[in-house]
Amino acid sequence: MERTEVVLGNVKGEVQLFSDDKKAGKMDISVIGKKLTVYHTEVNEEYAGKGFAKILLEKLVSYARENDLKIVPLCPYVHAQFKRNPEEYNDVWLKEEL
Repeated sequence: MERTEVVLGNVKGEVQLFSDDKKAGKMDISVIGKKLTVYHTEVNEEYAGKGFAKILLEKLVSYARENDLKIVPLCPYVHAQFKRNPEEYNDVWLKEEL
């Protein structure tokens, strides 16, 4: 059984994915104002190929939508998914970032 959660400190935090209560993957994020920046997505090797990065992405996007945040996709995986599926992520994708 998988579960996800968003853990934030003052600014930096993680989207975490657990499988059977073992941490299986994470996304490194920060939230400043209404901007959620995602830096890195990582899934432990033993969970590769199970769609866990996509589960993390879904949690990230739903968190952004629930909190009226725009995502700055500095993470190559997230940026690639946003570019492949712009219609799915247009409402949360902050494209003006340099």
